[in-house]
Amino acid sequence: MRDAVEAARVEDAMLTRAAQAGDIAALGLLLERHRAGMRAVALSLLGPGADAEDVMQDAALTALRRIGDVRDPGAVGPWLRMIVRNAGRSLLRGPVAAPQLVDELPLPSPEDGPEQWLERSAVRDWVWEALEQLSPLLRLPLVLRHFTTVVTSYEQIARVCGVPVGTVRSRLSMGRAKLAAALAATADSAHGDTEQRVTASRTEARETLAAAESGHFGRLMTERWSPDISLLRGLDRVGGWDLLVRTMDDDVEDGVRQRLVHAVSSRSLTVWEMDIINPPDHPDHCPPSVAWLMTLDAAGRVRQLRLAHPRPVQRLDLLPAA
Repeated sequence: MRDAVEAARVEDAMLTRAAQAGDIAALGLLLERHRAGMRAVALSLLGPGADAEDVMQDAALTALRRIGDVRDPGAVGPWLRMIVRNAGRSLLRGPVAAPQLVDELPLPSPEDGPEQWLERSAVRDWVWEALEQLSPLLRLPLVLRHFTTVVTSYEQIARVCGVPVGTVRSRLSMGRAKLAAALAATADSAHGDTEQRVTASRTEARETLAAAESGHFGRLMTERWSPDISLLRGLDRVGGWDLLVRTMDDDVEDGVRQRLVHAVSSRSLTVWEMDIINPPDHPDHCPPSVAWLMTLDAAGRVRQLRLAHPRPVQRLDLLPAA
């Protein structure tokens, strides 16, 4: 019995080191080896049903992001079960932000050398390249769930996408499965510099806000956004260039300001998360935060925009500056 346990530890250690070196197949084998134990933890906390399945899938993505944190490769099983336990307890405590994948990776410690920085950047670029392989219908819910900090609950994602919550669950499940396949397919490919893209996107967001505050939002849109820009609510088009400019100008005139707090960006999808600062004499003018969800065309110009709030906006004239 002792020999079998030791053999399992040795095999776990071998697979963990391979996964830490970027072998997605090794990570898949680890998850399969420990799936029963992880599921047992999920079921003990949540019982059978969709929540347990969601926690299992989220744990797999968390393992992808944090496999490099495992200090004892032979003890990866308890580490995986701990991820499931923490995710299940967070779900029981109530609505919380879903675990992010790779946009804001933990900073390396001062002892880390250049190879650790390179590894984190490579993993981030790899995941974003794999996300680009998904269809837009699957990509948007997955990005919202795991890469944003505001629009993460199933209900919020359902409102943004204009579909039932059950459809969000199924798209997330299918998206995670296809992401795993895409990761395996792109493991040996060259990937773009995601950090450079995100940095440029943050700069563009701040320039956009500055243009709005100086009364030049329309000019900036003409220069940088698609002339066929559509403002969407769910699946419905509610306006275009004229409505966006008018809404932004009206909000700026009313004293509403926005401040960028988070940005993620790929070749086809960009998300800017903003705090909204309302005027002192009208503190409820807009919700306290908004996410700009932008679909890009082949030239990198915004062609579709959705505005998502932690709580729904009932009237079109209450849409924040965009």
